[in-house]
Amino acid sequence: MPLSEEEQRVLREIERSFYENDPEFARQVSSKTLYRHAGRNLRWAALGFIAGLVVLVASFASYLILGILGFLGMLFSALIFERNLRAMGKAGLQSISENVRSRGGMGGLDDAKRRFRQRFQR
Repeated sequence: MPLSEEEQRVLREIERSFYENDPEFARQVSSKTLYRHAGRNLRWAALGFIAGLVVLVASFASYLILGILGFLGMLFSALIFERNLRAMGKAGLQSISENVRSRGGMGGLDDAKRRFRQRFQR
């Protein structure tokens, strides 16, 4: 449902006063996006998962409690990863994959896939 003219005017007035009263905060808020925030959380969650896996593998045989804590860390990281992935939605995943492709982020993996396809087609 679109806003009425009066509501739009009030909203513009609030926005103008926001930019006038705290321009530094307004700049920070306008530069941050949901995708950037969720992407940062995805990286931290992946790092936490790997750290939990290392703790689990390194200590499970000798210290059962540390192994359990490593598993719980992995579980917690996986849950955070899943939530942030859902927050990004399909559009966010597409923009990330396009960004990785444009940078050539997969490097040798693309060449390996191409060679595998060529061999399979023969």
